[in-house]
Amino acid sequence: MAIVELREVRKTYHVGGEDVSALAGVSLTVEKGEFMSIMGRSGSGKSTLLNMVGCLDQPTSGQVVIDDIDAGALKGNRLAELRARKIGFVFQLHNLVPTLTALENVMLPLKYAHARDAKARAREALARVGLADRLGHRATELSGGQRQRVAIARALATAPAIVLADEPTGALDSKLSEQVIGLLRELNQETGQTVIIVTHDRAVADQTERTIHLADGRVERDTRGWRAVDQRRGA
Repeated sequence: MAIVELREVRKTYHVGGEDVSALAGVSLTVEKGEFMSIMGRSGSGKSTLLNMVGCLDQPTSGQVVIDDIDAGALKGNRLAELRARKIGFVFQLHNLVPTLTALENVMLPLKYAHARDAKARAREALARVGLADRLGHRATELSGGQRQRVAIARALATAPAIVLADEPTGALDSKLSEQVIGLLRELNQETGQTVIIVTHDRAVADQTERTIHLADGRVERDTRGWRAVDQRRGA
């Protein structure tokens, strides 16, 4: 069953008086529970595509459907509510509040969602990523790998249907990178949550079950199992 559908999505930005095409008619379906990656050179449209799926930006034309909900039909608070209920974000630079503890950082989205059991759920999320003994440590007191695990716990705390990870290993060495992707894969297998990772690292993409290759704002290849689909050539 599809959790994400992009239907002929186009995104054009106006830069310096000119129109710049970031996405040029992307159609894509992501099934529930998939563990997949998106690759492409700088400027290929990776981040724009992730912003579309994450409902952080609206397409110039086309349709974005999240768990059978037409995101384009929602505005303001209703769109924010969709993001809060359905989507968790993990970023390259983790975006933790440095003055808050690991527990307090994970509680932030839960408080936004008005969860009554925010502290208990935050504790559980941190335990799942192996940081039950770091609850009271501030972000500045944690290692880079630990901070990224806190970011993953924060993304998972609201039990979103979709976890979007934008270059989650970009600031980590190869050993920590492997640990972070391994953790995301384990959580995907345990919870059935859909995980979409944007990466420029082939080693990261090779650990996922499916890879979308973007070029010039289009899906160049969709590699899933034994079959590679080249949409640009109409195969």
